[in-house]
Amino acid sequence: MQNNYTLKELQKALKSHELELRIKFHSLTKKEKDILARTVKLQEEVGELSNDILSILSLQRKSKLAEFEKSNMYEEFADVILSVIMLANAVGVDIERAVRGKYKKLISVYAKDKI
Repeated sequence: MQNNYTLKELQKALKSHELELRIKFHSLTKKEKDILARTVKLQEEVGELSNDILSILSLQRKSKLAEFEKSNMYEEFADVILSVIMLANAVGVDIERAVRGKYKKLISVYAKDKI
Protein backbone atom coordinates (compact mmCIF):
# COMPACT_ATOMS: atom_id res chain seq x y z
CA MET A 1 0.00 0.00 0.00
CA GLN A 2 1.28 3.38 -0.98
CA ASN A 3 1.84 5.98 1.76
CA ASN A 4 2.37 9.05 -0.41
CA TYR A 5 -1.05 9.47 -1.97
CA THR A 6 -2.02 12.73 -3.59
CA LEU A 7 -5.46 13.85 -2.44
CA LYS A 8 -6.91 12.84 -5.82
CA GLU A 9 -5.36 9.34 -5.53
CA LEU A 10 -6.58 9.00 -1.95
CA GLN A 11 -10.08 10.05 -2.99
CA LYS A 12 -10.05 7.47 -5.80
CA ALA A 13 -8.70 4.73 -3.50
CA LEU A 14 -11.37 5.41 -0.87
CA LYS A 15 -14.09 5.48 -3.51
CA SER A 16 -13.09 1.98 -4.60
CA HIS A 17 -13.63 0.79 -0.99
CA GLU A 18 -16.81 2.81 -0.42
CA LEU A 19 -19.18 -0.13 -0.11
CA GLU A 20 -17.08 -2.02 2.41
CA LEU A 21 -16.47 1.12 4.50
CA ARG A 22 -20.09 2.32 4.44
CA ILE A 23 -22.14 2.17 7.62
CA LYS A 24 -25.30 0.16 7.01
CA PHE A 25 -27.92 2.76 8.03
CA HIS A 26 -30.75 0.68 6.59
CA SER A 27 -30.25 -1.70 9.49
CA LEU A 28 -30.92 1.04 12.04
CA THR A 29 -34.30 1.20 13.70
CA LYS A 30 -36.39 4.38 13.60
CA LYS A 31 -35.30 5.10 17.19
CA GLU A 32 -31.61 4.66 16.31
CA LYS A 33 -32.01 6.96 13.30
CA ASP A 34 -33.67 9.53 15.57
CA ILE A 35 -30.75 9.30 18.02
CA LEU A 36 -28.29 9.74 15.18
CA ALA A 37 -30.20 12.74 13.79
CA ARG A 38 -30.41 14.36 17.23
CA THR A 39 -26.68 13.84 17.77
CA VAL A 40 -25.89 15.52 14.45
CA LYS A 41 -28.29 18.37 15.31
CA LEU A 42 -26.53 18.87 18.64
CA GLN A 43 -23.19 19.14 16.84
CA GLU A 44 -24.67 21.75 14.52
CA GLU A 45 -25.94 23.81 17.45
CA VAL A 46 -22.59 23.57 19.28
CA GLY A 47 -20.89 24.78 16.09
CA GLU A 48 -23.21 27.79 15.86
CA LEU A 49 -22.54 28.65 19.52
CA SER A 50 -18.80 28.28 18.89
CA ASN A 51 -19.06 30.78 16.02
CA ASP A 52 -20.71 33.26 18.37
CA ILE A 53 -18.01 32.72 21.02
CA LEU A 54 -15.34 33.37 18.39
CA SER A 55 -17.18 36.55 17.46
CA ILE A 56 -17.32 37.74 21.07
CA LEU A 57 -13.54 37.23 21.23
CA SER A 58 -13.13 39.03 17.86
CA LEU A 59 -11.55 35.91 16.39
CA GLN A 60 -13.88 35.67 13.41
CA ARG A 61 -13.21 37.12 9.99
CA LYS A 62 -14.47 40.68 9.46
CA SER A 63 -17.53 39.71 7.41
CA LYS A 64 -18.81 37.44 10.20
CA LEU A 65 -18.04 40.05 12.86
CA ALA A 66 -20.07 42.61 10.90
CA GLU A 67 -23.12 40.31 10.97
CA PHE A 68 -22.73 39.22 14.60
CA GLU A 69 -25.42 40.20 17.09
CA LYS A 70 -24.69 39.36 20.72
CA SER A 71 -28.40 38.78 21.42
CA ASN A 72 -28.28 35.80 19.02
CA MET A 73 -25.88 34.06 21.41
CA TYR A 74 -28.73 33.62 23.90
CA GLU A 75 -30.63 31.64 21.29
CA GLU A 76 -27.57 29.52 20.52
CA PHE A 77 -27.12 28.60 24.20
CA ALA A 78 -30.81 27.69 24.34
CA ASP A 79 -30.51 25.63 21.13
CA VAL A 80 -27.63 23.62 22.63
CA ILE A 81 -29.50 23.00 25.89
CA LEU A 82 -32.73 22.03 24.13
CA SER A 83 -30.85 19.74 21.72
CA VAL A 84 -29.13 18.01 24.65
CA ILE A 85 -32.47 17.48 26.39
CA MET A 86 -34.06 16.06 23.23
CA LEU A 87 -31.09 13.71 22.75
CA ALA A 88 -31.32 12.64 26.40
CA ASN A 89 -35.01 11.88 25.86
CA ALA A 90 -34.19 9.86 22.75
CA VAL A 91 -31.68 7.66 24.61
CA GLY A 92 -33.68 7.46 27.84
CA VAL A 93 -31.43 9.54 30.09
CA ASP A 94 -32.95 11.37 33.05
CA ILE A 95 -31.28 14.71 32.40
CA GLU A 96 -32.02 16.08 35.86
CA ARG A 97 -30.42 13.04 37.50
CA ALA A 98 -27.43 13.27 35.14
CA VAL A 99 -26.84 16.97 35.83
CA ARG A 100 -27.34 16.60 39.56
CA GLY A 101 -24.81 13.74 39.69
CA LYS A 102 -22.26 15.53 37.55
CA TYR A 103 -22.63 18.77 39.53
CA LYS A 104 -21.99 16.87 42.75
CA LYS A 105 -18.85 15.32 41.25
CA LEU A 106 -17.75 18.68 39.84
CA ILE A 107 -17.92 20.32 43.28
CA SER A 108 -16.64 17.42 45.37
CA VAL A 109 -13.91 16.05 43.12
CA TYR A 110 -12.93 18.29 40.22
CA ALA A 111 -12.91 21.59 42.12
CA LYS A 112 -10.49 20.09 44.66
CA ASP A 113 -8.28 18.59 41.93
CA LYS A 114 -7.14 21.88 40.42
CA ILE A 115 -3.47 22.68 40.07
